[in-house]
Amino acid sequence: MLDEPDKRFVLSRQGILFLLSAPSGAGKTTLSDQLLQQVQNLHPSISYTTRPPRAGEVDGREYHFVTDAEFRRLQQLNAFAEWARVHDFFYGTARAQLEDALKHGSDLLLDIDVQGVKQLKPQYPAASVAIFLLPPSWQELERRLRGRRTDTTEVIARRLRRAREEANELPIYDYCIINDQIERAVATLQAIVIAERARVARLHERTVA
Repeated sequence: MLDEPDKRFVLSRQGILFLLSAPSGAGKTTLSDQLLQQVQNLHPSISYTTRPPRAGEVDGREYHFVTDAEFRRLQQLNAFAEWARVHDFFYGTARAQLEDALKHGSDLLLDIDVQGVKQLKPQYPAASVAIFLLPPSWQELERRLRGRRTDTTEVIARRLRRAREEANELPIYDYCIINDQIERAVATLQAIVIAERARVARLHERTVA
C-alpha cells in the first residue's frame, strides 16, 4: 500500500484595513512611507480630497484631487465608505477600493482621521485595525508644526487644539504608538501588521497536495 502523499497547509484570509491616525505633525507620513517600503503586500489607500495638491504631489498617487462639486456628486452616489471635513477640506475613502481589497486578501494602509475611523470600524469590525500615533509631548508637536514654516500662528493653534481633541478618542483605537524615535515606531507598526495577519480568527485553512 502506497503511503498517502504529504499535503501542505495553505492559509487564506480576507484583506485587513490598517487605519492609521495621528495629529498633524506627529510624523504619520514618514512612518507610513517607511512601513510601505518595508512590509510586503501592504498597499496605500488613495483617498479623494478637495484640498489642492502640495508641491511634489501627483493626482492618483498621494490623493485623487477633485473639486467640491465632484466630491458632492460622489457623496450622492454613496461612493464613499467614509468621508470627513478636515481643516476646511473634504476627504473620502472609496467604498469600491475597500471591498476589492477585502475580497482579494489585500491589506490596505489608510491615512485617516478620527472621524473616518468612527465611520469605518462599525462597517468593517472584523477587518479593521485602528492605530493611533502620538508625538512624544504636546510641546514637541508644537515645535514640529512651527518648524515646518508652512502654517500661520492661527492655523498652528487650531491644529494643536484639534490634536488634543483627537487624543481624547484614543479608547476607540486598538493600538497606540508614541513616535519618539522613527525606527522604533516603524518597528512597532511592522509588529502590529505581522501579528494581525497571523490572527487565527482571520485565517481559513485548506490543504493541497
